[in-house]
Amino acid sequence: MIDESKSVVTVVGGGNSAHVLIPFLSASGHKVNLLTRRPEAWRRVVTCELQRPSRKKEMASYGSVNHPSAETLQKVKGTLNVISSDPVDVIPEADVVVLCMPVHQYRDALNRLAPYLNRTKKEVFVGTVYGQAGFNWMVHEAEQKFQLANVCAFAIGLIPWICRTMEYGSLGANYGSKAVNVAAVTPRNKFDRLREIFLDDISTRWHDKGEFQQACSFLSLTLSVDNQIVHPGRCYGLWKRYGGKWATEEEIPFFYADFDDVSAECMRLLDADYSKVRDAVRQKFPERDFKYMLDYLNLERVTHKSSNVNIKDSLKNSEQLALIKTPTVYLGQENGYQLNYGCRFFTDDIPYGVLVARWVGQELGVATPFIDEICQCVGTIRDETYLKDGKVDLEYCLANPSLTGIPPAYGINDVMDILD
Repeated sequence: MIDESKSVVTVVGGGNSAHVLIPFLSASGHKVNLLTRRPEAWRRVVTCELQRPSRKKEMASYGSVNHPSAETLQKVKGTLNVISSDPVDVIPEADVVVLCMPVHQYRDALNRLAPYLNRTKKEVFVGTVYGQAGFNWMVHEAEQKFQLANVCAFAIGLIPWICRTMEYGSLGANYGSKAVNVAAVTPRNKFDRLREIFLDDISTRWHDKGEFQQACSFLSLTLSVDNQIVHPGRCYGLWKRYGGKWATEEEIPFFYADFDDVSAECMRLLDADYSKVRDAVRQKFPERDFKYMLDYLNLERVTHKSSNVNIKDSLKNSEQLALIKTPTVYLGQENGYQLNYGCRFFTDDIPYGVLVARWVGQELGVATPFIDEICQCVGTIRDETYLKDGKVDLEYCLANPSLTGIPPAYGINDVMDILD
């Protein structure tokens, strides 16, 4: 039942997290609307199953799709108020707008919905469940373009839970919450208000952990969130060990459960380059504490309360991640399977992750040799020219405004202007 004292939330996109947010928010009393390119694929009632994953390599059928089997602990149902592909139907009444989609789609989505944000409200929170790639830069660009004065931008550092879409538009699975969640908000004094009207109802209301803490800057998330380190490191390791190809589906290693030493070393080297950039940022902006701008293992110890001492064990032994498959495409009987170079691990985590760190490091005089190695390799595979003459190739990267998430794509050409 809708509680009129609760905020009105519009979810934008149909990613995995949307299938958790909609039930959690609706069951907490919020009016929830959905902006999607596929309104016909969504049911009015969306269910989220809180599950305990099994480490057994067994599959269960959900409609026409098989997913790893798990024990269902609780079912949370939510009702969508309006489902539409037109922003005019679902954006104007929103107190909170939250994006649930691949990172490389954020900018276009913001420019599409921004004209319909309600200018008469005291404030409208516009955010994302995953804070990679300077989300504040994207929001501020839209604010300036559409002359918006009442927008509060927010980004959650890591998606608050491990989740999966079981049946698109109707059923999601939640495998558990982070122990601690982190979010950045601007203006910074709006954090408590955001917790009150949104954050608590997607975390601690449903799990006995996951309380949100405030990051001092969006940059803490931009240079720390782990997808941009885990995914490229693992994929590069799979490419180095196997050439990114397998003859049969049975030979394809699980992305995390079969995590190996080659991938762990790739990830360690990548995170080491990131750490050099993080250290340079701290030196450049000593007035900020950057408490949550951490390397992979230290961030995991905060968000998961883990005691892992090495990268390989932290991923290989994770129950929540155990049965996530490696993204591949089938090339036919003669060629078998290869890494899916068109998946978000490549479209998000390189141009809207690794390359952003590369630009910041470049501007702060930090050499990042392993980042360069990955960018050159992926650039060759995808026919992208990310680097040229030892620098980010601005001519190429800025030719298409949505190709990358480097600060110059938003008109930020001085590293001193990257902080919110």
